[in-house]
Amino acid sequence: MDYPKHLIDEATRRIQGHRVEGFVAGQGPIRPKLMLVGEAPGKTEIENHIPFSGQAGKELMNALKSVGLSRDEVYITSAVRSRPYRIVQRINGRTKKSEIVYPNRTPSKTEVFAHAPILDYELQHIQPSLIATLGNIGLQRLLGNGYTISKNHGKLYTGPVLELNPPHDAYQFSTKQYRVLPLFHPAAIFYNRTLTETILEDWQKLGKILAEKK
Repeated sequence: MDYPKHLIDEATRRIQGHRVEGFVAGQGPIRPKLMLVGEAPGKTEIENHIPFSGQAGKELMNALKSVGLSRDEVYITSAVRSRPYRIVQRINGRTKKSEIVYPNRTPSKTEVFAHAPILDYELQHIQPSLIATLGNIGLQRLLGNGYTISKNHGKLYTGPVLELNPPHDAYQFSTKQYRVLPLFHPAAIFYNRTLTETILEDWQKLGKILAEKK
């Protein structure tokens, strides 16, 4: 998606001074069957500018396929558009020499807030019939800190979502109603294989919700 320049400028100004790099725009059709809201781009996404194109993206594509969807049919975006990274000094296991690496990290609430105008713009223009949040970051951006993926995964929410107020200095709830289904982040399976069945069941719930709209 192409965003108004003033939104890009605002996000850039608000994120200044944070350890982030690059910018990845949301991709997909207007008025899709499904809008996916992830966390933030990783190194692969920053390099090719394709949301969810890394290792987690492969899991996501398999999940979409399981409910009869392809990447082209959904709109994919994230709460934060730049890659948050850490600076880590370590000893290289192969060369035994000291090196500095820049691994991904979880974005802060300040960084989510900095990019909030862009997600608001997408919600207004994409007009999805169903939103699936992937992990806690996207979930809490839309519904607040009272929601967690462990407690609310697979439970359909219908109601307002959080958006910036007119001065852009705090969140408020939207006047428009949305349907939001919280799902585990595709990368969760890499760290906890016991979630495999739960993740599959949640995606089957999503498939049923989409089928009801046909």
